[in-house]
Amino acid sequence: MFKAIVSADTLGAALDSVGVLVDECKIRLEDEALTIRAVDPANVGMVDLELSANAFESYETDGGVIGVNLDRLDDIVGMADSGQLVHLELDEETRKLHISLDGLEYTLALIDPDSIRQEPDLPDLDLASEVVIEGADIDRSVTAADMVSDHIALGVDPDAEQFYVDAEGDTDDVHLELGREDLIDLTPGEARSLFSLDYLKDMNKAIDTDAEVTMELGEEFPIKMHFGFAEGDGHVTFMLAPRIQSE
Repeated sequence: MFKAIVSADTLGAALDSVGVLVDECKIRLEDEALTIRAVDPANVGMVDLELSANAFESYETDGGVIGVNLDRLDDIVGMADSGQLVHLELDEETRKLHISLDGLEYTLALIDPDSIRQEPDLPDLDLASEVVIEGADIDRSVTAADMVSDHIALGVDPDAEQFYVDAEGDTDDVHLELGREDLIDLTPGEARSLFSLDYLKDMNKAIDTDAEVTMELGEEFPIKMHFGFAEGDGHVTFMLAPRIQSE
């Protein structure tokens, strides 16, 4: 059993955070939260999402897992106006999800969860640096880097206490430095890794410019990015594997 009512804005933000990496996913309907964990087909980007029952107007479930086509579900939710409520109800017999919003009724066929890629384990990494940064500065960094390259280096200079961004193109380069006074918080340590800009651009789409994002960085290690949404009742962790630079 699963019945819930949630604002279209909240549900849309959750779906967008996962949909930047995968087209379909398993949704775990737990007592206290709805959770999704998925990895993209190339095993480069990973997302871990939790949307607390507190984010819903009402939330009832006796547990279980459903498989959904994210694009289709997002299209349906996208038809709602900002602030409108979306009613969700799972039909156990037909294994279909009934969705209603503003008089519109939609029945979404679900996907067998066993046919969807196995959920990844989140590795426990000991990363040397932690940077707390505004979403607007991530957006600015990604946009500037995209003008010159398809890769982006993110690092921390512990001596200068600076977070920096480097992108090198065939003819042009971009370098951005943000000191402790420009950041929300900084725990400095040796860190520099090169990442695919395409993945970071996709992840950036899910991050509001006014979001407070915690980035964990190391030397040629994956990056972890954590941020909240739905007034703190939703939480997303992105992880992105680095491109190992040859000597």
